[in-house]
Amino acid sequence: MITALYAGLLGLTFITLSFKIVGIRKSKSIGIGDGGNEKLQLACRVQANFAEYVPIALILLAILELNSWASIYVHIIGASLVIGRLLHAWGYGQSSGTSLGRVSGTLVTWIVIIALSGLNIYSAILGL
Repeated sequence: MITALYAGLLGLTFITLSFKIVGIRKSKSIGIGDGGNEKLQLACRVQANFAEYVPIALILLAILELNSWASIYVHIIGASLVIGRLLHAWGYGQSSGTSLGRVSGTLVTWIVIIALSGLNIYSAILGL
């Protein structure tokens, strides 16, 4: 299953984002909450945003694959999702304001989810 590759890559990315939070917590001695630390708040939001978007995208990708779409489409969309999420995490991790990485990562993620939604609806209607 091709989706497993992208789920694995994104799972490792999620753990990397989690390690960043743990590192900040440890260095600032913050056990619970964010202690008003802006760096920790930002790292928590980067991870939470990842957790908000990735599951639905992976579910949609798996459904597309189960509907027997050509492997190349699954790979292109899966790779785009990974790239989009990495761009977003990098850009958002640099600044809570607007950044090229954050904006482009968001757009790529939204395009992936919209494309997957449309392709899955198309498959359902045509019985593919």
